[in-house]
Amino acid sequence: MYTPASFVENDLTILHSCIEENSFATLVTTNSGGPAVSHLPLLLDRDASPNGTLIGHMAKANSQWREITDSDALAIFHGPHAYISPGWFKEQNVVPTWNYVAVHATGKVKLVEEPSAILGIVRRYVEAYEASMPEPWQLHSAEPNFIESLLNAIVGFTIEIESLEGKWKLNQNHSEERRQQVVDGLKTRPGDGSANVATLMQATLSVGH
Repeated sequence: MYTPASFVENDLTILHSCIEENSFATLVTTNSGGPAVSHLPLLLDRDASPNGTLIGHMAKANSQWREITDSDALAIFHGPHAYISPGWFKEQNVVPTWNYVAVHATGKVKLVEEPSAILGIVRRYVEAYEASMPEPWQLHSAEPNFIESLLNAIVGFTIEIESLEGKWKLNQNHSEERRQQVVDGLKTRPGDGSANVATLMQATLSVGH
């Protein structure tokens, strides 16, 4: 990933938090026919390896899994992003741009095909994504035969993260005055993306980056 020095984020805790908060990932591998891509949620086990381990599953009908054992994989996590208008700068000779956060995680894929292990992955998914629900759905509320049929239709996998790249493109290469102008402009626009990018930019100003 092209990342100018101003935008590099190396803090492992920050990178992990970004993955957890933006867990719907783009998973890229290379099969015999060329690049293969799936869009799917990935869980992070921070403590399973030095850089953490990603945990996921995909449908058996998805041919991507058939050639990915021990192959290199790239998981892309997209954080907040927003359009930046040149009209927010109180000067001439500026252009539009886009501010965003992204994390790239690379590692080798290990398939998980044991039914009990796949069930464990599904249970972790349910626990992670149902935790914020007012009345969390429980896996055992479904009929066992139904769950078994679903487990037979998916393949689990893990990716021990070998490298992590973080890009926080938040106008750090501009003056504090300009960055504050962008923050103020973002606050006038609706949508979570603009609000979240404004918050991240304000934090970099607060610590003097």
